Amino acid sequence: MIKVGDKMPAGTFTQITQEGPQKISAEDFFKGRKVVLFSVPGAFTPTCDAKHLPGFVEKAGDIKGKGVDAIACLAVNDAFVMKAWGKSQNADGKVEMLADGNAEYTKALGLEMDATGYGMGIRGQRFSLVVDDGVVKQVNVEQKGEFKVSSAEHVLTQL
Repeated sequence: MIKVGDKMPAGTFTQITQEGPQKISAEDFFKGRKVVLFSVPGAFTPTCDAKHLPGFVEKAGDIKGKGVDAIACLAVNDAFVMKAWGKSQNADGKVEMLADGNAEYTKALGLEMDATGYGMGIRGQRFSLVVDDGVVKQVNVEQKGEFKVSSAEHVLTQL
């Protein structure tokens, strides 16, 4: 599992742009900027949709006011679902929506979970990271069924 002081692993995310789906390397995404990355088990799922993403959308100004260049939501969903979810939550301009459709990046972080019992396959655990120029400064991984340390409110206390 990724820990404080580690460099973010190599890999790619997918985002929907005006030109359609675009791959972005993790190296390019994190290089030269401070990023709060949070992960949810799935777009449109209950806690993720009611609390996790909305908290970061609501607190985006406060978080960016603490010197954060970008806030990003990572989920093991396809880029089209992530774009639709971001739009439904008014995340545009506040939270970047990163798709990890095959859970490859989530696995590289060592933060995957097996949700096959729920018919959801391999997903990402609920977590948040504070990353400065590709180096992890904070790691917040939720205990199963909890929503505390990965919240926007908790991340604000760490900045």
